Order: sequence, then structure tokens, then C-alpha cells
Amino acid sequence: MGNIVSPGTMSFETAINSEIYVDKTGMLAYLNRVIGTKQRFVCVSRPRRFGKTTAADMVCAYYDYSVGSAAIFDKYVISEDESFKKHMNKYYVIHINMLDYIGKEKNMFQLLQSDILHELYEEGIIEEGYDNGNLKKAIEKSFSKNEKQFIFVIDEWDCIFRNLQEETKLQKEYLDFLRDLLKDNKNIALVYMTGILPIKKYGEHSALNMFDEFSMVDAGELSDYVGFTDYEAKNLCDKYKVDYAKVKEWYDGYVLKYKKRECNNGEIVGWRDCSVNLYSPESVVNCMMKGDFKNYWNATETIEALKVHIERNEDGLSEIISVLINGGRYKVNIKKYQNDMTTFVSADDVLTLLIHLGYLGYDSETEEVFIPNKEILDEYKNSVERNGKWNRLFAILNDSERLLIATWEKDSETVAELLEYAHDRASNMTYNSEAALSYAVQLAYYSAHNYYTLIQELDTGKGYADLVYIPAPEHPDKPALLIELKYDESAKTAITQIEKNNYPQVLEAYKGNLIVVGISYDKDADSKKYNYKHHSCIIKEL
Repeated sequence: MGNIVSPGTMSFETAINSEIYVDKTGMLAYLNRVIGTKQRFVCVSRPRRFGKTTAADMVCAYYDYSVGSAAIFDKYVISEDESFKKHMNKYYVIHINMLDYIGKEKNMFQLLQSDILHELYEEGIIEEGYDNGNLKKAIEKSFSKNEKQFIFVIDEWDCIFRNLQEETKLQKEYLDFLRDLLKDNKNIALVYMTGILPIKKYGEHSALNMFDEFSMVDAGELSDYVGFTDYEAKNLCDKYKVDYAKVKEWYDGYVLKYKKRECNNGEIVGWRDCSVNLYSPESVVNCMMKGDFKNYWNATETIEALKVHIERNEDGLSEIISVLINGGRYKVNIKKYQNDMTTFVSADDVLTLLIHLGYLGYDSETEEVFIPNKEILDEYKNSVERNGKWNRLFAILNDSERLLIATWEKDSETVAELLEYAHDRASNMTYNSEAALSYAVQLAYYSAHNYYTLIQELDTGKGYADLVYIPAPEHPDKPALLIELKYDESAKTAITQIEKNNYPQVLEAYKGNLIVVGISYDKDADSKKYNYKHHSCIIKEL
């Protein structure tokens, strides 16, 4: 057995012989279902420390023709599946770890093919002279002779995009190499590819569009195999006498929602909505082995790698991160992200990357990101604690509840003072337009999200109300808020516009429990005057 061809069971046995091993062999039932079909191309992306390599070793150990695996797998859940023996040890397996070829950029793909061909020859799978340096052709000739298909397991598939971020030419060559080798190759029964990033896109399209992808934003039927489930974490807590509630606080928080097929005698009878809470496996294992609750996050790609983007405040990213650190959520569009470490067009792109790196959780129903647990929160705080700008942003959020209460109490003077304080501490981008003013006011009113749903630019029939806060169903006692903003115009003008165009008519259901707020920002306010403010505010109850 070689390092690449016929990797055998040793690596997987090392995992299952460890003191803590959580059975994830159920994933093999899905792979058995798609093997030899158009869905045989599977790409599973998940953060570091989430068991990618162990899963790849499991796939190799199960399918490798050169070993007998029944004694290893018959005590795990896959042995209960009807496909268990049908595919076990029936294929030539080629296991590639792309990290082994980083640093050999000049002849990376030629060297990779040469290494595989050499081991295929050493294993007797191809004869000397079969290959002529062409791996795809060698596989074709092998199948015509042996009638045994191949399985490719590619670990750290995306390391070229992570470690060689600026090598765009090499990246395209790599994608072309994989596509030419794998796509439409009937001699390949299955490709199992794993990494941190989903498959690189150019524009709206994937260069490897034959793959089904299972990621931290959509893990589908493989959701249970991404990290430790709640059930698995609780079992470990019971065994090791560790506080389950505290483990949940520190390491839980990644929530994946998916649809699971319901079958009866092999027939699909429907689909069930499912949700799984996931824990970071390595962190849970460390906690069980050491009995200590702390930050075990030691991944290579840390939050520091994105610090430059956050501190540039691209698209208001600093403020967004501040909201998240304070326990908030933020709606994000994940669809435009190009699945690399360099192409960031908006804050949404950076936030989507943070999801894949494991630094944010994602709620697919609300399309919101959040910091999943105490361990990850600790990572963020360690990253920003020495930066004075972050402290200013945190101060804004801490005062947000005071601002909201002052608004309910119709204390216009306090509202103006708190807005002034918030605006002074927000980024410079919030000083140059009404749109920027709206951004600053939304940040200042951050706490309103605990009680309201925000609607921006609400169509009233005679114009658009800038910001409207509708009470959430669980807070019907709270007044609706209608906020009109004026940049370099008076707060009185804002109130006049509200009344003249009868904006409140669209909120008729809240009549008697509606507060309208006119907020203005005077960029030329005289700083020499005592107690001057850029902001002024008028509040009325309707």
C-alpha cells in the first residue's frame, strides 16, 4: 500500500482507536447511494478542526480493494445499512492531500500525476508503459483490463486558494486539471472532495459544476456529519461527567437546517424539515480530555487574516462586527461570494467567508449571521480588544437601550445627545449624506431589534418613510416608530413632511400607539457655540 494509491485502513484505525471517537460512518450510506451515478461528485466543505481528514480516511478505509474492512466497520452504524457489503472494498482508491504539493508550483500537476502513476504501477494496477504520463488515459486502460472502477478522495482540495491566494493563473490551471481528469470519466465511481472553502466560482459559475456541494451554509443530508451533534455532545458529557450546559455555552451554536427524505421499503414517501445543532469536535474532545472550559481554537486561518478588511471598514464591516460581538445578528447575502480568500466586493463577501471558516454561524431561514458560542466570541474579543475604534463602537451599542427608552419617553433632548455621541464614534463614512446618516441612526438604534422589525424606505403612498420600526408579535405593547431623517435640513422639516404627506396612514393599526421622530443633521453646526450639536430632534405621539 502506498501513500496515495490503496491507502488502506491504518489512518482511520488511528482515529477509532483514540479514547474518543464519535461514529460518523452513517455518511457512507449516502455515498453508497450516489456511487456510480451522476451525483457521484461530492464536495464537503467545513472549518478546520471539524473532522475533515478523519472523514476522508474513513472513506478510503471503507472502499479500498486492497484491504478487508468488515471487522473495522461492522460495529458501527453503517453495518446496519443494506448497502454495507455491496460497496465495501470494491474499488481502487486514490487519496490525494493537496497540501503535499504546495511549494511545488512550477510542476505541481505533472508531479502529482507522476506520483499517482508510479504508485499505480507499484501496486500492479497499471503496467509499465501504460501511462505515457497521462493519468486519465492510464485509468481508462486499467479499467478496460481489470473492470474495477476508481474512487478519488481529495483532502484539503482548496489549499491552493487559501495558501496561494494571489496565484490566480495557477488556481485556474488547477480547476482545469481537476475538471479534465474527473468530469464525464465513467471509470470513476466516486469523487469525495473536502476542504474549508466551497468550489471556486468565476462570476456566477462554478468551474467544477458537476459537484454536489455540502457546506456550512447548506450541508443538506450530510448535516449530521459536519461536527458533533447535540446528542453526541451530551453523551460525551454524561460519560466524562462534564457540565453539559457549559459545553453548550462554549462550543455549540452552529445550526444547520435541511430536508430529510422519508422512505418506506425503499420508496420515498415525503420530506421532513430537520435542524441540527453542531459543536466544534476538537474543542469538545479537548474539553472532555482536560476537564477545562477554554478557547481551544487554534486554526491556521484565524480572524487576523481578515483584520485588514474589517479595519478598512469596507461597507460598514466594523460596525457589523461590533453588533455581532454584542450578541446581535446581521442579514447577509451569501450568493455573490466567489469562494476564495481575495475577491471581496462587499461586507457580505467577508461575512460569508467567516461562515465557512467557522467564525460565524448562519441561519438559513432568516439569512442572518451570528457569533455561535463563547469560544468564538473569545476569538473576536482577543482580536479587537487593543483597538480604540472598537471600544468606541461598543460604547454606541451599550448606549442603544438608553436611546430607545428616551425615544419611548419622547425625550427629544436626550435622543439628540445620544445620537450626537453615537455619530461622533461611528466611522467617517457616516458624515456625508442622508443615506450615511440613516446608517449611523440604525447603528445607534441597534437595541430596537430586540423589540421591532425594521422596514427601510416604507412606501406610504405619498412618499417613503425613512425608517419604520414595527413591534414584534411578542412585544405588542411597544409603540410603532416612524423616523424621518433630514441632512442639512431641520427636524421640523422632517415632521412637516410626515404630517403633510400623511405617512402615519400606512400605520393606521398603530393609531394611538405610534411615535414619529424627526431627526436632522447639520454638518455646519458652529462648534464655537456652547453645547452645540450637529443633531436636532422632534418627537411627537400620534
